[in-house]
Amino acid sequence: MQADAPCACTALRRLTRAVTATYDAALAPAGLRITQFSVLRTLARLGPLPVTRLAAEAALDRSTMGRNLNPLERRGWVRIEVGEADQRERVAYLTDAGTAAIEAALPYWREAQRRVTPLVESSALRAVADQLGALRSA
Repeated sequence: MQADAPCACTALRRLTRAVTATYDAALAPAGLRITQFSVLRTLARLGPLPVTRLAAEAALDRSTMGRNLNPLERRGWVRIEVGEADQRERVAYLTDAGTAAIEAALPYWREAQRRVTPLVESSALRAVADQLGALRSA
């Protein structure tokens, strides 16, 4: 490895912070941050999920998921209920208002996508995602 090669961790952290800031700024008119938008979209795609599984699907830890769900629940976009099989489990449901929030935010998200996606080839993005998946399982 070259001594002057940039630190992969530092470079990726800077990249993700810049991309996150771009999406957060784009979604601000819809009253969402990108993480919250992703949570709503995950629920729309997969249906009701235990909060622990939702956190895993969104690549967040459980406490971060809680911090993202609280404002979504206050706004009526997500409903949290006690699990049927296990009373200790909490299950997140997307509400009709949450579906409407996704629809309202989609044009802003698409604009951020339009700005960010040309910066990275989609094949490179897929390769990085695949490699990161391999890192998690190592």
